[in-house]
Parts: sequence; C-alpha cells; structure tokens
Amino acid sequence: MKRTLKALAAAAVMPIVAAAVLLGARPAAAASLTQVTNFGTNPSNLNMYIYVPNNVAPRPALLVAIHYCTGTASALYSGYFHDYVTAADQYGYIIVFPEATRSGQCFDVYSPQALTRGGGSDPVGIMSMVNYTKSRYNVDPSRVFVSGVSSGAMMTDVMAAEYPDVFKAGAAFMGVPAGCFATGSSTNTWNSQCSGGQTIKTAQQWGDLARSMDPGYSGAYPRMQLWHGTADTTLNYNNFGEEIKQWTNLNGVSQTPVSTDSPQSGWTRTRYGTNSTMAPVEGISVAGAGHELPRSGMVAYAISFLGLNSNSGPTSPPTTPPTTPPTTPPTSRPPTSPPPNSPPPSSPTPPPTGGCTATYSVVSQWPGGFQANINVQNGSAARSSWQVSWTFPSGQAITQLWNASYTQSGSSVTARNLSYNGTLGANASTSFGFTGSWNGSNGNPTMSCQ
Repeated sequence: MKRTLKALAAAAVMPIVAAAVLLGARPAAAASLTQVTNFGTNPSNLNMYIYVPNNVAPRPALLVAIHYCTGTASALYSGYFHDYVTAADQYGYIIVFPEATRSGQCFDVYSPQALTRGGGSDPVGIMSMVNYTKSRYNVDPSRVFVSGVSSGAMMTDVMAAEYPDVFKAGAAFMGVPAGCFATGSSTNTWNSQCSGGQTIKTAQQWGDLARSMDPGYSGAYPRMQLWHGTADTTLNYNNFGEEIKQWTNLNGVSQTPVSTDSPQSGWTRTRYGTNSTMAPVEGISVAGAGHELPRSGMVAYAISFLGLNSNSGPTSPPTTPPTTPPTTPPTSRPPTSPPPNSPPPSSPTPPPTGGCTATYSVVSQWPGGFQANINVQNGSAARSSWQVSWTFPSGQAITQLWNASYTQSGSSVTARNLSYNGTLGANASTSFGFTGSWNGSNGNPTMSCQ
C-alpha cells in the first residue's frame, strides 16, 4: 500500500529473531521461529515462517498470524502476538506466520485476484501454507484459525470470507470489512474511502460482498472477534461497526447485541447471537485508543474466543495467562485503573417536531473520560439531512466524534450528518459516536433532532 501504518509499526517492531531455513519436508525446529521454503503455490512471493512448540499436541490446532504494514513475521512473533506464542507452548498448537515481501510489506486485500477464492495473490500463498502445515503435522482441520493486526486484520477478514470452509474462527485487530479495501487494481493499493470510514453499507450488502468471494459456498461462516480503538485515524473507527454488520449477517444473527459489558477499563465488549465465550460475533471497542491497541490481556481474550486454550474449545480463560510481550506498550491508551464506573442508562427523547428522534447512551466510562453513542431514528417521511442538538449537564467536552460533524460552544453541541449518511428512508436509522472528557458528574443530556 502507498501509505504504511507507521504508528502500529513503531509500536510493534522488534529485533529480528534468527530463523533456520527448512527445505523440503524436514521437520521445523521445535520451540523456534523457522522459515519454510517450497511450501506450495505462492504467486506473490510470500515468506512462510512456522512455530511448532516442544509439546505439540497429537492433533494440534493451527493459527495463521498475519502482520501489519512494514511488519515482519519475526516482529509479530516477538512483539504484538507473543502471547499467542506463549499460549502455544501451553496448549500445543502450531502458528504459521505469513510474511509479505512487496514494498511496504502490506498484504494484498485490494486486487480482484486477492478477493476471489483461488484467484491468486496473497490468499493463495497463505492457503498453501495452511495446507502444507495440515499435511505435515496432523492438524485438526476443524480447529484452523486466523488472526491479524491492521493490514493483517484486513487479511483476516478476507481469508475468513474467502475460505469459510477452512477457518473455524478469526480475531481481527483494527481491520476493515472483507472487500472494503477493493480498488479494482493490483497497482492501486490504498482505498482512502474505506480507510477513512466512508464506505457504509447495509449488513446484507456487506454479507453479499463477502459471499461473492466464494460464490459456490452455502455452508456456515467462521465466528469472528473484532477489535478497534475509538480514536483510530489510520483505519477509521467506523470500520468497526461495518465489520460487525458483515459478520452478523454472515453468521445469521441480529445486529443487536445480546450482552454488553466492560471486561477491562475502557473496553466495551458486545456479543451477538449468544452470550458466551465463543459467540458467533464479538466486538471489543477500546475507548481513546488509536491505531495501537493496548496489549495487556488482549490476546488472552482472543485465545479464549478462538478456542485455542483446550482441545475442544474454551470454557474459561487460560489457566496460566500469557506473559506480556517484551515490548514497550503504546503511550496512547485509556486509563487502566480504577475500574470503569457504571455508565448512566440510555436517555431516549420524546418524539420532537421534525420527524426524528435521538437516543443518547454512554457505552463506556472511566475516570475523566467516556464513550457515548447517539442513535438517530427517522420518522415516517424520508429525509436528506439531519442534525442533533443537546446541552451537556456539566463538565463534559467532546474529544473526538465520528460519523458526523459537530460544533461545541460551552456545553451546547450540534452534530450534523456527513455526505454519506444524511439520506434516511422512512423509519430508517443511523448512528454516530464520540469520546469525551468529564468531571463532576456525567449525566445524560436531553436531545433534540431535526
């Protein structure tokens, strides 16, 4: 891609781990990151690295771990995903680390070849790595998973959509919906509309786009865990909601969460379909985080969601939590103590004149900061624009707002639609959200919509 995700790369790049070269069918050296060559069809010249723990299970699970732009397999192994490696030592699963070799070291999630099953480019090479590993290590084909960061998260969505019969579940950290980054070209590598959060579709449209990548498939789709920071300016936070639309549609569950909680300070976790560790879809939003999510405990939740912490699926988090990666944590993160205060309840407004209503909800709150969501519900007549106004009770100020433009003067705020979400049909709805600061109390304002 023409732009690289520099903030993430700076946080995650680690010293290169020495790797031995594996030729032919020679077994990978145990408990080390090892390069594999001649692993199969590889149209985009990817490198393959593998981690096989000393205590590899007789019927191991397989995780495909995909790095970010400017990243490498060894940087991901030693840094952002080191907790996966530590857990592999405990649970005996195998990890494959694909490595992009093109300029910028981003994965191809934009070309027509990459967005068609068997069409070529990176997905074909990654599938060769999967098949190579399955054939040599007695991998359980019902326990193959994929997880990635940034560019790797985008590829996680693509691989799960394109090969839904291969992957059981995925965990995508700061990605975009499968197909969102399409440019129609193998040379045009950056989609500004998608990265900026301006590609908005219905759940059905997102689902259909994913299904078009493997049009002959009619079976179940992988479960998906999605992570995003609310202050992400590299891959806009809007993409988090669009991913949820896509994967709830693919899994045939409602977009309305069955549960919402805050497992860590500043985190908002929503589950869709079932309220269980391995729900069909799970979203975790991190308040105030940019394109560098805080890593403490993060991968442990993904391990449980994927089912990597047992032979048949998780019932609880790992008994020995993975160690914190030996990297300097990001400097931009929400407070981690004390625990978040209970947010005030949703505050719906009575129907105002103008034919629309606005509902204000605080979804996460921590000392000095909070995240809120506003749902705009249209009335019985179609409209081409909307605006929502409110006055904060005391001491609140917006720090970043998405999916709308806004002005704030003192405690008075007015938010207006953007070019892509102003048109609402009869009884249709849209939403926007923001992070803010507060002191004193954080009560809900009275909303007006027109």
